[in-house]
Amino acid sequence: MLEIRNLHAKIGDKEILKGINLTVKDGETHAIMGPNGSGKSTLSAVLVGNPLYEVTEGEVYFNGKNLLEMAPEDRAHEGLFLSFQYPVEIPGVSMTNFMRAAINEKRKYEGKEPLSAGDFLKLMREKRKVVELDSKLSNRSVNEGFSGGEKKRNEIFQMAMLDPKLSILDETDSGLDVDAMRIVAEGVNKMHTPEKST
Repeated sequence: MLEIRNLHAKIGDKEILKGINLTVKDGETHAIMGPNGSGKSTLSAVLVGNPLYEVTEGEVYFNGKNLLEMAPEDRAHEGLFLSFQYPVEIPGVSMTNFMRAAINEKRKYEGKEPLSAGDFLKLMREKRKVVELDSKLSNRSVNEGFSGGEKKRNEIFQMAMLDPKLSILDETDSGLDVDAMRIVAEGVNKMHTPEKST
């Protein structure tokens, strides 16, 4: 699914990734561990195409396609998902509208018709249950006024809605209490299949 070969990347003049090699096969779960500043979040950002980072050497293939040649949105459409360490608030954009736009853009990329309003709301209700996301939260602006646990649950809800092939979860436990951690972990586990990786 994912093949990283001798990946080097920098931000500004500072080289952070210095020859990363990693292979992730379908259905595998990998945990990358290391001290703060060792490049874990940088690797995540490079894989999803954050323009602040410059790849100076190496190759990355995702399902046989050259990931580094794709625009960030195409990487997402191909099935790459990033759960942020610190999810941002997007005031004025409702979760419902945000998710409907994201789902329908992905469907457009795949050559499918947009979901009807009824089918979309049904999908939303189904996926909200996976992470026990309160319906009141899904009607608010994206992450606005959410607690740390609610933001992380919302990220996993988005993951459930978009149904990615590879999910990159950047410090999913940051800012979570024990109950929120359990709900997020159970949600991630419920979505795992032999074809999907994290």
